[in-house]
Amino acid sequence: MRETPQGPNEREKPVTSENSGREQGDATEGTAAGADGGPLDPATDAFVAHRNLLFTVAYEMLGSAADAEDVLQETWLKWAEVDLDTVRDRRAYLVRITTRQALNRLRTLGRRKESYVGSWLPEPLLTTPDVAEDVELADSVSTAMMLVLETLSPTERAVFVLREVFELDYDEIAEAVDKSLAAVRQTVHRARAHVAARRPRGEVSATESRKALAAFQRAVETGDLQGLLDVLSPDVVLLGDGGGIKQAVLRPVIGADKVARLVLGGLVKLDVEVRMDPAQVNGHPALIIRLDGELDTVVTVRFDDGRITGLYAVRNPEKLTQMGRPTTLHR
Repeated sequence: MRETPQGPNEREKPVTSENSGREQGDATEGTAAGADGGPLDPATDAFVAHRNLLFTVAYEMLGSAADAEDVLQETWLKWAEVDLDTVRDRRAYLVRITTRQALNRLRTLGRRKESYVGSWLPEPLLTTPDVAEDVELADSVSTAMMLVLETLSPTERAVFVLREVFELDYDEIAEAVDKSLAAVRQTVHRARAHVAARRPRGEVSATESRKALAAFQRAVETGDLQGLLDVLSPDVVLLGDGGGIKQAVLRPVIGADKVARLVLGGLVKLDVEVRMDPAQVNGHPALIIRLDGELDTVVTVRFDDGRITGLYAVRNPEKLTQMGRPTTLHR
């Protein structure tokens, strides 16, 4: 996250997420120390204790780590002005601020996406093993689910994430989105039905996902067209995100034969060393493609009934800045 305003008093010291790469001491969830080694003031301590949760809320609402970090900064600035004596539940209050800031930014992002070159894909995050172990969290941050969430309205997305992922009470959600309790219940019901109709079908274990992805990698590296067709669903969809900076397919490529031939043909044309490495991205097995040793593409997948139905290739370098170190997600 970009640095928050600095000042002479403890309350104004910069507070950043562990995911920003700009360390401010060695604070972790629930415990923090100031620059002088002493305890942080209550406002800073509460923010640091919940910062990974707040980042995760913002990221799930936005699909962008950079924007989530900006939301954390905005949340901190508003939180620093709050009279803590009036706050009954600091976690809920912080989530409420974060949600409102994320909603504001989500509406701005919607306008940016309208002029985006090609397909817009969520920013991939290199994640730690504990994210994959939390099945519900991993499911909620998968590229496939994030794309489903993109089809919701901003308010629907907020209430769905807060209720289904973070299990907030309806009254807490109502305060966060500034809606009545009845309206929130109706919105949750509508969002659940919308997501259920579009989410991946059939549960696929992490082991099965890794095996399928390994088969995909092996087929690509050996140029095995039939082997590639065997792991792809007949109606597989390939989406590419170059952001107008790197070359990528501008429209969805649909169908196993078209996708397989495009993938294999594209690699044959490259006059560089190509390396594909398995990784854990957004809580699921993925592939990182390096050209001459440099990070070029992150490929995540969607599985339905045991086969690959979605291939998501992010090449936009502005979306690959978080791939240098694992991002901590929490709920």
